[in-house]
Amino acid sequence: MFGIINKEGDKMNLSDIKGLGNVGISHLKKLGIESPKDLIEFSPFRYDFIKRSNIYELKQDDKIIIDGVVENIPNIYFFNRKMDKMTFKINTGEKLLTVTIFNRRFLKDKIIIGRIITIIGKYDKEHNTIVANDIRFEKLGNSLKIEPVYHTTAGISNKKIENYINSIIDSNIEIKNNIPNYFINKYKFIDKKEAIKYLHKPLDLKVLNRCILELKYEELFLFMSKMYYLKTRKKKIDGIERKIDYSKLEEFINNLPFTLTTDQEKTINDIYEDMTSNKVMNRLVQGDVGSGKTIVAICTIYLNYLSGYQSAMMAPTEILAVQHYENIKKLFKDYNINIRLITGKTKTSEKKEICAGLEDGSINIVIGTHALISENVKYNNLGLVITDEQHRFGVNQRGTLKSKGINPDILYLSATPIPRTYALTLYGDMDVSSIKTMPNGRKNIETYVKTGKDIKDVLMMMYGQLREDHQIYVVAPLIEENENSNIENINDLYEKMQRAFGKKYNIGMLHGKLKNSEKEQIMDDFKNKKIHILVATTVVEVGVDVKNATMMVIFDAYRFGLSTLHQLRGRVGRNDLQSYCILVSDKETKRLNILEKTNDGFKISEEDFLLRGSGDLFGIRQSGDMLFKLSNLKNDYKLLLKVKDDVEEYFKLPESIDFQKDIEININLN
Repeated sequence: MFGIINKEGDKMNLSDIKGLGNVGISHLKKLGIESPKDLIEFSPFRYDFIKRSNIYELKQDDKIIIDGVVENIPNIYFFNRKMDKMTFKINTGEKLLTVTIFNRRFLKDKIIIGRIITIIGKYDKEHNTIVANDIRFEKLGNSLKIEPVYHTTAGISNKKIENYINSIIDSNIEIKNNIPNYFINKYKFIDKKEAIKYLHKPLDLKVLNRCILELKYEELFLFMSKMYYLKTRKKKIDGIERKIDYSKLEEFINNLPFTLTTDQEKTINDIYEDMTSNKVMNRLVQGDVGSGKTIVAICTIYLNYLSGYQSAMMAPTEILAVQHYENIKKLFKDYNINIRLITGKTKTSEKKEICAGLEDGSINIVIGTHALISENVKYNNLGLVITDEQHRFGVNQRGTLKSKGINPDILYLSATPIPRTYALTLYGDMDVSSIKTMPNGRKNIETYVKTGKDIKDVLMMMYGQLREDHQIYVVAPLIEENENSNIENINDLYEKMQRAFGKKYNIGMLHGKLKNSEKEQIMDDFKNKKIHILVATTVVEVGVDVKNATMMVIFDAYRFGLSTLHQLRGRVGRNDLQSYCILVSDKETKRLNILEKTNDGFKISEEDFLLRGSGDLFGIRQSGDMLFKLSNLKNDYKLLLKVKDDVEEYFKLPESIDFQKDIEININLN
């Protein structure tokens, strides 16, 4: 389904390409090109539009593209030992121009009197000269020429890559079109081999744009087909058939010391529908910092308990696991439910006892870190797996916990609101619930953008919070100083905080180079008010409640994406106290002003997506743009939505059966 074959039906290899030897193959592999398929899918990252300039319309230092006849033998001048300058004249038919080009003396023998060549460079109108950056040994003419420009590496030029690709395209090969005929006919798509040919050898801009659109469509169609297939396959897996008395859940909710928001209620109803169906639940609950995802998870645990099954909740850190354990114990204190905590610090004897209780079924709920997926942890009847901050765990870790039961229901929690565009791809195989409304009584965090000149004001605002017996986070973007940067680093900030407040208040420091035990001790001290100001990098734990922390100060805030800043801001404002976030930056203050205007994480993630694309959202570096070769989620959002609708339409047709089998084979191969 996904290959290139020659006319005899044999698979083509890189070594079959004319002029490409072992050295060239090794260079291509540095660019991630392992096969002819990779090579023809190695799309240009831009195009140069080559058209003869009208010399009379050009201004001083404008770019010039012009052809002409060589008028004299080039002169070469040497300087600085290895540097050279070559000059000669060309006659354009309109003017006689002097051309200067540096470090290209090896071209001298090709620059022959009377030969027509093309010069690309910068036009010095005042002196009637061109400083060239490229010389082409061809006549340009008056028509527009579109030239592909590829990423290169040492040892392989743009021209060589172009030649290798053209060698494949011009040979007798077959390229499988992965778009079903149903849509080829509907949208009148051209043959895929033709589309790829014009991607690399464009005739004109209109044809090029059409081919790019078709190839993007195919790329997105295959991706969304995989997502849709995975989602429908999961829905076909028989899950636990539960009988749950919903009135008992209502009674539990009514006894809570707070009222649920509309979004929380809707999400719980969605989960109830999932759990009482005979299919496995695979749901992501995403919500802003402090939106109340944890109580949704606790209600889910209670539903699972009412149906007679065990629940396991996995958190990324011990601090967060302990926090969940304490919250769940408090809310279930009047219920006869056995709840245990298991982490890396749990004593061996206690671990054995917990493992025995999980295996014989006497423990109903277990909260923990990755210790929950240890080989010796076995469950009697695990019916629900909850993963908090699910992006912090690898797929294998999540899968291992899931495999501890027989098709248990799965609930993922994420405090990273993401744009709908990204959700369609990143979480395309899950059902997604979003909690957007905030709990009653929760105040918006007042946010201010300050410059370095305002540092005295910042310190006074901090002192005001300390006098109220509140605590403060101070965030720096770096751990160690970079001699080429004036960015505040954590050690400098720690020393400055010591000088400003150290005589009256305790200052702590937290960063990723500390041992886990040291990090946990510092966070415990901060939670217990032994530390008043915590100077930290972005290692500050997501989801950890320090209710007395009311101020977040972030230095060099321009270095972070808006979503990352919003996540950091969410470390404060965990109660009904008025909280503050101060963004200190001498750059990009206009962008940062967005955070002054809104506390809505979903709006902020959309803004971040528009500003930065999907490559580096939330401080989590993606490899490329979802590994797409041509498509870009930010620019191709409307196309993505169209493709999504087409995939859902096609998968309901009987003729899609063979296509679905190919998708299944491809997923299993990868």
